[in-house]
Amino acid sequence: MSGTSLDGVDAAEIVTDGLRILEFGESGYRAYSDAERATLRAVLGRWPGEGLEAATRVVHEAHTELMAGFPEAEMLGFHGQTLAHDPKGRGTHQLGDGAVLAEALARPVIWDFRSADVALGGEGAPLAPFFHFACAKWIGAEAPLALLNLGGVGNLTWVDPRHATPEAEGALLAFDTGPANAPINDLVALRLGLDCDRDGALARQGRVEDGALELFLDEQYFRRMPPKSLDRDDFSLMLDLVRELSDADAAATMTAMAAAAVMQGMEHCPVAPDRLLVTGGGRHNPVMMEMLAVGLDCPVLPVEAVGLDGDMLEAQAFAYLAVRVAHGLPTSCPGTTGVAAPVGGGQISRP
Repeated sequence: MSGTSLDGVDAAEIVTDGLRILEFGESGYRAYSDAERATLRAVLGRWPGEGLEAATRVVHEAHTELMAGFPEAEMLGFHGQTLAHDPKGRGTHQLGDGAVLAEALARPVIWDFRSADVALGGEGAPLAPFFHFACAKWIGAEAPLALLNLGGVGNLTWVDPRHATPEAEGALLAFDTGPANAPINDLVALRLGLDCDRDGALARQGRVEDGALELFLDEQYFRRMPPKSLDRDDFSLMLDLVRELSDADAAATMTAMAAAAVMQGMEHCPVAPDRLLVTGGGRHNPVMMEMLAVGLDCPVLPVEAVGLDGDMLEAQAFAYLAVRVAHGLPTSCPGTTGVAAPVGGGQISRP
């Protein structure tokens, strides 16, 4: 999995029949270099055919290098690097060709997970919820809970583990809450040349500008009913809202925006969850986690509290979805992407 934060590629091995998680295996990470990150950042928002040769090489080389370190894997799930996401317009674009990886790695590669969902009227995102359902079963959850991924964009999955399958009506509700790490990363990169606000150190020194926060929450997106999804740069206005603030105040305000978006999203849960489990890079930001804990009525915990790996959950999700595709099982449903009926996406490329 290579996310919109553009930090690098995660890989994780699981044993699954496409229904249950049977075992978690090894994991690995391959960081993008500064030059590679700049190459990818330069093509964000572009669509196929729009001068992507250099970025394509970065994606293929990074993934091939990392995935070669998992020689026992019978099949590989390849998400690709999301450059643009416009499900009600031009579609969705994840850079990279699974057939190239299949030839390089001499194993089947399952990829292009989102296109079929979008073609059938879905948002094409988020796709991890079916795996979140399996995780809820794996940890033995008996009551509704929520999982929050704080990556470049935030996405929330409400899970009722009392259902037998993820596609059952009422088992899942999922949607993007709003921007999360991406705009904060962009802010500190632009102003300070840093890749992120590590440990929320800058935000902790600042003060939240309430006026900017109120303007942010006035965005029409927050009034839309889920399922719904976002492109990485849909909230680029956030940088304008904090333009006149000091570095610390801007970081604090943007962190508060990400947390407030989650709080707004939690109001859509059909039943209040008994806990919120947080995955993704944002759980390493103690300022954001504190804001969530103060603003929500349920316990807010990193997924490690229940024995999951928050750094690798997204990579594990696409390994799980790859096996579902291979078995002809659905990977999204009306409650997760708004698609009309459960659908299984993905292409299978063989060497």
